[in-house]
Amino acid sequence: MKVEFYGHVRQYHNIQKEIDANIKQVLESGAYVMGPMLKQLETELAQYHGTKHAIGVGNGTDAIWLALMALGVGPGDEVITHPNTFFATAEAIWIAGATAVFVDCCPKTKCICPEKIAAAITPKTKAIIPVHLYGQCADMKAIRKIADQHKLFVIEDNAQAIGAHGNGFRIGELSDAATTSFIIQKNLGTFGDSGALVTNNAELDRKIRKLRNHGSDKRNVHSYGFNSRLDDLHAGVLSAKLKRIDAWNDNRRKWAARYTEGLKGCGNLDLPVELPGYRHVYHLYVVETKRPEQRDALVKFLNDQGVDAKTHYSIAIHQQQGYPWGKGARLAGPVPNAEANAACCVSLPMFPELLAEEVDYVIAKVREWDLANAATATKELGAARSAATCPCCKC
Repeated sequence: MKVEFYGHVRQYHNIQKEIDANIKQVLESGAYVMGPMLKQLETELAQYHGTKHAIGVGNGTDAIWLALMALGVGPGDEVITHPNTFFATAEAIWIAGATAVFVDCCPKTKCICPEKIAAAITPKTKAIIPVHLYGQCADMKAIRKIADQHKLFVIEDNAQAIGAHGNGFRIGELSDAATTSFIIQKNLGTFGDSGALVTNNAELDRKIRKLRNHGSDKRNVHSYGFNSRLDDLHAGVLSAKLKRIDAWNDNRRKWAARYTEGLKGCGNLDLPVELPGYRHVYHLYVVETKRPEQRDALVKFLNDQGVDAKTHYSIAIHQQQGYPWGKGARLAGPVPNAEANAACCVSLPMFPELLAEEVDYVIAKVREWDLANAATATKELGAARSAATCPCCKC
């Protein structure tokens, strides 16, 4: 059996009539940029998130970068985030001219650790960017408390968790802005690239709308700005899909539960954890091997068996060759949990349109690999990680 990692084409076929109708509506309107379909999507996104404003932009990286610029974060400022996520989170800080300060993640959730944030704050700290990694929210209550104590901005990187919520909070509720990406592989994805921000801050909304459109909010009148607009064709695709995002996330949760039940007892793997009271939407279903060399062996085995397993994100940002150390980035102490997560992560196929027999086949092949490697289940990295503690999630 062959099990694909993504279900883009299946999803399109399931709602082809609605997507095609929206695309046709845009094409026949003649308004392809900053037109009525974008305005419709922005209204729908704000309503979905329970925020006052939503702004469509060119991609998720721009969403973070423009939020930083609109908040006045730039050269001489520091922004705290964590390194076991996609490169763009820190890249946006760098583009804004600020310094990315990396702290460790929680060993259980893999999201940023509030205790480490608090310890990393300096007089230069201006903002915090928690990433809702793999589909589970970071501890926004603790992060908001820290930010209020030190008068810091908070920008949620929500590229992976649209539709998720924490224990008593919604995404966008406890931050200055929440950003997202709509690249095709996201839970809510278009046929290409685009992004958005949601916020309750009217002034921030006004500034970002100008920044995304060459510094203009009136025809032929410009100030400092850029070109980062969500085109109406993408807005039409996203509008058709947004109506189904909760149902699709429910399917992801169903397949995640099936994976977790089926993989119980695998001695070479740590399985993802959903915190009590949280809604994890499983953008990715990520298991971790006990040792780094096992990770590549598992991925190869699954690929050879027809399972399109992948790694996200197999090189931590601070271990990438191209990142600007010094003024561009620094570590605020050791990050063993983040490094272990990067070195040992394996993403199993996860999309709403999976079939039960496909999930069961993946489970069977993972268990086959685990049984063949039973003798190596307890080694030094696994022992070190399991011994790590984190007050914020009581690991």
